[in-house]
Amino acid sequence: MTPTTSTPSTDTRALDAQHVLQTYKRLPIVFERGSGVRLYDDQGREYLDFLSGIGVASLGHAHPDLAHAIADQAATLLHTSNLYYHPLQSRLAARLTALTGLERAFICNSGTEANEACLKFARRYWHTKGETTRTKFVAFTHAFHGRTMGSLSLTWDEHYRAPFGPLVPGVTFAPTDDPSALDALVDHETAAIVVEPIQGEGGVRPVSPALAEAIRAACRRTGALLVADEVQSGSGRTGTFLHSRALGLEPDLVALGKALGAGVPVGAAMVSGRVAGTIAAGDHGTTYGGNLLACRAALVFLDALEGGLQSHVTAIGACLRGRLEALAATQADKVAEVRGAGLILGLDMKADATPLVGAALEQGLLINRTSTTVIRLLPPFVITEADVDRAVAVLERVVKDWRIGS
Repeated sequence: MTPTTSTPSTDTRALDAQHVLQTYKRLPIVFERGSGVRLYDDQGREYLDFLSGIGVASLGHAHPDLAHAIADQAATLLHTSNLYYHPLQSRLAARLTALTGLERAFICNSGTEANEACLKFARRYWHTKGETTRTKFVAFTHAFHGRTMGSLSLTWDEHYRAPFGPLVPGVTFAPTDDPSALDALVDHETAAIVVEPIQGEGGVRPVSPALAEAIRAACRRTGALLVADEVQSGSGRTGTFLHSRALGLEPDLVALGKALGAGVPVGAAMVSGRVAGTIAAGDHGTTYGGNLLACRAALVFLDALEGGLQSHVTAIGACLRGRLEALAATQADKVAEVRGAGLILGLDMKADATPLVGAALEQGLLINRTSTTVIRLLPPFVITEADVDRAVAVLERVVKDWRIGS
């Protein structure tokens, strides 16, 4: 055989370039394994993961309890379809209803699917009530709800929307900085208001108390349902299981995903009793959703969360925020603001933050940029104070060395 000088990294990237649909501009790195909050590339280099697969790896990587449960479930039973009962889906649903205060759960495969289900269930509610003109949705500027046609229709950024029109009609976007605008936008043809309690992809933008009150008032005035997209802010990431509850919102429908499966794809549409009462057999479905493997993983995550991890998120999130605010104070010419709650935090920079992502990567820290200027941090729930110290030390160096405009 002819000797080759290729490496696993170049082989992987070449195969990707040749065969994978190029919908992502990947960073030039190949990860092969992980442990806790660290990832290792195919050259053996270690990285501190403060992105956790975009908010997914809530228990970190290769968590022993999760790994054992997955292996055990794979050796027992993976999938039966929703034509039959199995013992794990109802257990997961019971746990989620207790944590959210919503009476029913539809288990699916992702946050986007959960959002899509919530949109369907909102329209179904009004259809059952005989108010068939109530089909409109009100979302918000900077919103991101997913990439399927329904969820994309409620995603604000034209960059995501433009190539795929026409989208679902009847969607309007309210400005997040003008709560009074909801008065004109929410009426008796509005099926639901859809809101992220903390916008993730839109730049780690929390709903203000004034906007939360305006949402409550609009729902009271018109009867419109409230859908809380908690795919990124929910499942305990902010220090409470649902951040909408911390804002005083009482959603009729909630979308969950990301952290819920700790790396295994799972989502859930949580449904209030009054909405659930209008949904009939056959109205929605999923082939893979609620399978035993995904439910088992979610149960492991919930066991950890309720076993002390939730209080840890609150404490370590406060620690991380404090360190970031100290950084912002010393680099006020470059950092505009620190935003977020718990372990969804953003550093809003005063210019395009893209160079900081690459600079941090070179120093072994994984972060990402969103909404052009925002460094988004979504670390695993299991990070320690030492991890915070190391991550912020890297951020301090790269921000200090950053030359805006260069």
